[in-house]
Amino acid sequence: MTAQDASPISLVAVLGNPGAQYEATRHNIAWQMVEYLSFFNDLDWKEKFKGEYAPVSINGERVYFLAPLTYMNRSGNSLLPMMQFFKIPMEEILVVHDELELDFGVLGFKQGGGLAGHNGLRSIASVLGTRDFKRLRLGISRPSHGDITSYVLGNFSTDERAVLPTFLEGAAALLEKCLTENFDVMAKRYRKETIIEG
Repeated sequence: MTAQDASPISLVAVLGNPGAQYEATRHNIAWQMVEYLSFFNDLDWKEKFKGEYAPVSINGERVYFLAPLTYMNRSGNSLLPMMQFFKIPMEEILVVHDELELDFGVLGFKQGGGLAGHNGLRSIASVLGTRDFKRLRLGISRPSHGDITSYVLGNFSTDERAVLPTFLEGAAALLEKCLTENFDVMAKRYRKETIIEG
C-alpha cells in the first residue's frame, strides 16, 4: 500500500433527517448532495442498519454510502452497526454534514475537531468514543439572529436555492475526488474551498 492509497474511504455517511418535511432543509444538505454524484443512478439503496445504504465500485474498490434514518441526533446508532457488520475501521469512514461555521457555498475536508453543537456529529463521536473521524463540511452559514434549530430545520433562502445546485455539484465532484485520492492531501488542499462566491 502506498501513501497515495493509505486509509482509503470505505464508508461515506451522509447525515440528515428522514421525512418529506425535512428534505429541502439546510440540515439535509448532505442528502441533497448525493443526488449530484456522477454514479447516483447506479446506487441501489437497501434498508438496514437503521438507515439506507448502497455499495458502489470506485476504481475497483467497494465504497458504501449510508444515510441514517434515525434522525440526526442518533446518527451514530446507524453508523456503528454498519461499521461492525462490514468490519470497516474508523479510519475509513467519512462523515458528510452541514456546517454553520462555514459560509454557504464553502466546503471543507477535515480530520477530527470539535462538534460545534451538531447533534449528528455528537452522536457519532459518542458511539465511536472519539471525535477524530474524517469529515466533509458543507457550509450553510450561521444566522445573524434567531433560533439556530429553526434555521437549520428551515429551507434555503430564495437566493441560496438559485445557486444551490452549483454548490452541490461542486461538492459531489470533490467528494468523488476524495474517494480516489489520499484524504490528508484533500484536507490540506480543500480545507476551506469556495464553490459559490458570497
